[in-house]
Amino acid sequence: MTLLHEDRLFPPDATTRAIAKRLYASVKCLPIVSPHGHTQAAWFAHNQPFPDPARLFVQPDHYVYRMLYSQGVSMDDLEIGVPELKNPRKVWRLFAEHYYLFRGTPTRLWLDYAFQELFGLTERLSAKNADHHYDVVAEKLRTPEFLPRALYERFHLEVLATTDSPLDSLNDHRIIRDSGWHGRILPTFRPDPVVDPDFAGFRDNVAKLGALASEETATWSGYLRAIEKTRARFKQLGCTATDHGHPSARTADLSQEEAASLYFAILSGAASADQRELFRAQMLTEMARMSVADGLVMQIHPGSFRNHNQQVYERYGRDTGADIPTPTDYVYALRPLLNRFGNEANLTIILFTLDESSYSRELAPLAGHYPCLRLGPPWWFFDSPEGMLRFREATTETAGFYNTVGFNDDTRAFLSIPARHDVARRMDCAFLARLVAEHRLDEEEAFEVVRDLAYNLVRKAYKL
Repeated sequence: MTLLHEDRLFPPDATTRAIAKRLYASVKCLPIVSPHGHTQAAWFAHNQPFPDPARLFVQPDHYVYRMLYSQGVSMDDLEIGVPELKNPRKVWRLFAEHYYLFRGTPTRLWLDYAFQELFGLTERLSAKNADHHYDVVAEKLRTPEFLPRALYERFHLEVLATTDSPLDSLNDHRIIRDSGWHGRILPTFRPDPVVDPDFAGFRDNVAKLGALASEETATWSGYLRAIEKTRARFKQLGCTATDHGHPSARTADLSQEEAASLYFAILSGAASADQRELFRAQMLTEMARMSVADGLVMQIHPGSFRNHNQQVYERYGRDTGADIPTPTDYVYALRPLLNRFGNEANLTIILFTLDESSYSRELAPLAGHYPCLRLGPPWWFFDSPEGMLRFREATTETAGFYNTVGFNDDTRAFLSIPARHDVARRMDCAFLARLVAEHRLDEEEAFEVVRDLAYNLVRKAYKL
């Protein structure tokens, strides 16, 4: 018995499936480039064993506990947000009892892949075998082969980027660099805590930013210098990209006097909701200006109503599975930024969306025109076989393949990385095989394209 069929995700038609399999064979073993994710640099800096199966598979993965919570499983029983689990086996049993909930989801594909390919478990997880699975995983986690650096190499990772606050000392990244280990673990600059007035502790965060950068952030000019110096600090440790998780894609291009006045209102704590949104909009444009100067690739991840469940947010904190997609405008929202910087040769902006209706209407036409724009892969709720197929069908006719950037796994769950990239490669092979079967693409061309989608485009887009 196996959990995974070798032809999974390939077309059912025999002729097209054969093409997809040939394409997949050419990219299956390519190195993985993971330019955007949420794994922890500390894992690789200290290279200690992962503590237990529950903290590896359940606690960090909001895809997992979000589904369980939706079916009435208590987050207290799952010990979400608890640094040291009191009863990890109990948490695991709850997970196993509800494993059936993941039928038909990409999460099931990722988990089954890890269980089979990494731990040799070929019987699907259930309440009956929960303890056996736990014991097998726990035992292997104590071996040298399952230390973080060993898994990095086993996964054939070439680059792994973390996502880091501007207030982070990046000491773990320094430890990795100074250790002599060859793995490339790079920071990504995520300035939300100091550019989003609605972020908890915003004013204190801005003051800390100033202290770290030795700048007076009570002034607009000092605040901008502090951000610029922090970006330079990140670049020294290999950072090639920034990331911006704004509620919308709105941008603005205020005069220096208007921006300084707005910043004063923001720091006063009395700014209106409209002023706070205008400030975020202005900061996206300021970040684009800085990227033109320092060459960092800019990623914009808008359209998530974050922490929608107020009770969960208050009890368990940010990023605990209660984020919901919202409609998002790009055409009007990005125009102030693009009017100023859209034709700059030294600027790359990668756009993501949780609003699939914008693919063919807005995003593909924008990326199909502006030299600075590229389309990020299906993100978050659409990081799925169906989401990947919809993305290719909606964007290729207008933006082509070469205004996209390959695949990002965007995960906190380290063991899901090879599974996610495998799904993306299989789906791209399936899409290209259909074009070949329909005589819209030569098979020789398809071999070139699939290698670009799996490896070359991401290295180019993120300057890796």
